[in-house]
Amino acid sequence: MNTVFTASYRVRSYETDLYCRLKPVTLMNYFQDAASGHACLLGFSVADLLQKNHTWVLSRYQIKICRYPCEGEEVTVRTWRSALDGYHALRDFEAVDEKGMLVAVAGSSWLILNLDSRRPVHIKAVLDDFPVHDRRSFPDEFIFLPKRGNYDLSKPFRVRMADLDQNRHVNHTVYPEWAFETVPPEFFNRCLPAEIHIAYRAEAVYGGRVISRSAVIDPADPGRFLHQLVNEEDGKELTRLITVWRCRENF
Repeated sequence: MNTVFTASYRVRSYETDLYCRLKPVTLMNYFQDAASGHACLLGFSVADLLQKNHTWVLSRYQIKICRYPCEGEEVTVRTWRSALDGYHALRDFEAVDEKGMLVAVAGSSWLILNLDSRRPVHIKAVLDDFPVHDRRSFPDEFIFLPKRGNYDLSKPFRVRMADLDQNRHVNHTVYPEWAFETVPPEFFNRCLPAEIHIAYRAEAVYGGRVISRSAVIDPADPGRFLHQLVNEEDGKELTRLITVWRCRENF
């Protein structure tokens, strides 16, 4: 059985920012596409699970970016199932450039959701065989994301049809895009995310209104932000994030 899946991507102009560098969310999309391709190959993709009235949902995600490729470069992604622990299936990623230099590493934790109860179920209750490749790409476990009562900046967003995925809720790559919008412009213009840590807590659906909030965690380290995204109607927390930013010259 193929325990490690590999896919290559050419960075397109529409996948880059105003400085012609790969957008961090595009890199997450590469990882998502590779994970989907691997799951299809092994027979437990979202489409496969939907036939059983179940689906995959993302619980935790973390990514560390070492460099940002430019338009025209090729990025190769490797992904594998790294661990299985009851309700949680871990999947790791790494991306390298054409010279074999590391671009990014990521780790993720997934749940299988019963579509009737909207609650997670034990992985092995749905999948009899779930072999893993016992290696982790991300150097650390999922970090603690603190709770905060007040935030420095906030911005509203309306959930568009284009934000939805096969599960008919907001795709996991949309939340960091909303979070980035509350980083102060002067910071955003001279820095890039070096790390993104995300805890997904609830789903957002079409037509909903989401409030994105951010605050500097420690004034002594102004490049580290805590983010929270909530449903405006009931105040329910959807996602909590930490982003760590570094000067563009460091990439």
